[in-house]
Amino acid sequence: MDNHSQPAQDPLIDESEAEQRRSAAARLFDIRRVIGGLFVAYGIIVTLIGIFDSRAEIDKAEGVRINLWAGLSMLVFGLLMLLWQWLRPADPPAPNEQPPGS
Repeated sequence: MDNHSQPAQDPLIDESEAEQRRSAAARLFDIRRVIGGLFVAYGIIVTLIGIFDSRAEIDKAEGVRINLWAGLSMLVFGLLMLLWQWLRPADPPAPNEQPPGS
């Protein structure tokens, strides 16, 4: 019979690992990432549509390449949201903090 038992885990290590999981979850579900990603995706699509607009579509918009400008605006907004999320990441909730409405 082997009397070698595993050493007890350090509570600080467990707390650190839990903190890392909370931090990763907070970053994963940051609304800025979702909004930024959607605006970038739709901005690329609308920009491409605007680049290849026909003359009839441009004339219908009174000479303005509205799809191109709207797509570029969406792309810039989405990239700004992603940049904001990257520069100022969300803080994970405190371990003892209760979610609102609990």
